Amino acid sequence: MPLGAVGRRCSDQNGTVVAQVTVCDASDPRLADYVRLTDVHLRRSLEAAHGLFIAEGTKVIRRAMAAGYPVRSFLAAADKLATVADLAADSDAPLYVLPAAAVEQLTGYRVHRGALAAMQRLPLPTVTTVLAGARRIVILEDIVDHANVGAVFRCVAALGFDCVVLAPRCADPLYRRAVKVSMGAVLAVPYARMADWRGGLAEVRAAGFRLLALTPDPAAISISTVRPGRADKVALLIGGEGDGLSGRWLAAADERVRIPMSRGVDSLNAASATAIACYLLGGAT
Repeated sequence: MPLGAVGRRCSDQNGTVVAQVTVCDASDPRLADYVRLTDVHLRRSLEAAHGLFIAEGTKVIRRAMAAGYPVRSFLAAADKLATVADLAADSDAPLYVLPAAAVEQLTGYRVHRGALAAMQRLPLPTVTTVLAGARRIVILEDIVDHANVGAVFRCVAALGFDCVVLAPRCADPLYRRAVKVSMGAVLAVPYARMADWRGGLAEVRAAGFRLLALTPDPAAISISTVRPGRADKVALLIGGEGDGLSGRWLAAADERVRIPMSRGVDSLNAASATAIACYLLGGAT
């Protein structure tokens, strides 16, 4: 065991004995999965290279474990150990415990939710796989903000849509902030990433979906007039921050739809627009 690390055993609230490793040095190589969690560029390369993602807070960690994601390790500040002990008792993964200041030094921020877990990613399904059996889906084109992606997934989960399809340049749903904002919904909603932005919609249409492009264009029809039947297949296209859907995807859609606005407001953010559109298209009914 490296210098500065102490092995101990503790008990969770049910009395189950949990193995833990108390680490005093934030530079301990076993903690590499948690380094600089706020550095987006570093995390993109590190998480892709090692096939991992970070779950934050016991609720999200529990959902990730329930969804079948293997745990690589747990990390908790010493004063928050009780929050994660019962989860660690259900896993063979190591539980690393550091002083709160060392956790902040390691991760780059104060971990208010008490615990983190490094999870192993699962193989991503194909677009064909997630479309099978689906009736209501959301397709995201080039949404690059992780919080927006996480919020969209939460809307999709809450409003009964079946899956999400991502354009190649969309932000990673398993990035820590996306998982956190979604409250773990990204772990429950099936999703796939298109390999081809130019021709990706053709596969969706070939699977029988009607493509509805959400746009603030006043010439588009009101989405409230679109009333698909329960068995109809509908794909809602949501564009990226700022410019919205590309001209290519707008042209490829079967219909352009808009959410009527008032008081000079011409658009909503991606998550708010998705929530209203999913509700009106009847995913939850």
